[in-house]
Amino acid sequence: MKVWIVGSGTLIPNGQRGGAAHWVEEGGSSFLLDCGPGALRTLAGLGLPWQNLGHLLLTHFHTDHVADLAPLLFALKNGLTQPRTEPLTLLGPPGLSRHMKALSEAHGSFVIDPGFPLRVQEIPPGGDWTDPEKGIRIRTWPTRHTSQSLAVRLETSEGTLGYTGDTGFLEELGDFFEGCGALIAECSHPDEQEVDTHLSPRGLAALAEKASPDLLVPVHAYPPLEPKKLPEHLAAAGFSGRVLPGRDGLELDLAGGKIREAD
Repeated sequence: MKVWIVGSGTLIPNGQRGGAAHWVEEGGSSFLLDCGPGALRTLAGLGLPWQNLGHLLLTHFHTDHVADLAPLLFALKNGLTQPRTEPLTLLGPPGLSRHMKALSEAHGSFVIDPGFPLRVQEIPPGGDWTDPEKGIRIRTWPTRHTSQSLAVRLETSEGTLGYTGDTGFLEELGDFFEGCGALIAECSHPDEQEVDTHLSPRGLAALAEKASPDLLVPVHAYPPLEPKKLPEHLAAAGFSGRVLPGRDGLELDLAGGKIREAD
């Protein structure tokens, strides 16, 4: 399994960091977790085959996680040399179908009729979805962000990836992510600015210490929190594991039970 951090930032403008998006490849399959602003451009810049995307999962419907959904569907319909025929599976929390309808009313019918099969399926918090053809299993858990927001556990034959989406601290998430090779986790605010709906270093350290991933990749830091300083903040808060701050373009290889930062 290979993972690329496509968007490690927030809605605060930053020339080096786009909105939340993470690309996963395994066994010829491709999966995009969230599709925030700038995701499509960064995918193209990284040379990742956005044209062949097989699965897209949205953790919730805030703009920094979904803004490039309509542009992606437009590009898949109008930006290919040969018309796409392969289906795209679109997964998300309850409300996904309503969200797609609203996007279609705002942008055009291509959102729900892009010229190729679009499989839209809602997964409730605490749900389970499997693609037996691709050998991919998705498990979800509710988070403290919106009423339907999801944390995601993506399991394949080559490894397990955890993704918190947006959330405040929940002890149960530590159990949910236990055994993950890599955990991509939001860490939005300093401890002194901690809120119920986002993680601070203190909350993330407690969650990750219980989950004990092989690698913790913090993303989604708002100023004044500095991403490069997150490893020391997390260590000071009690997390004893390996931390690699997320940045746009970071590539990880989870093959063989080992995780390395790709060259």
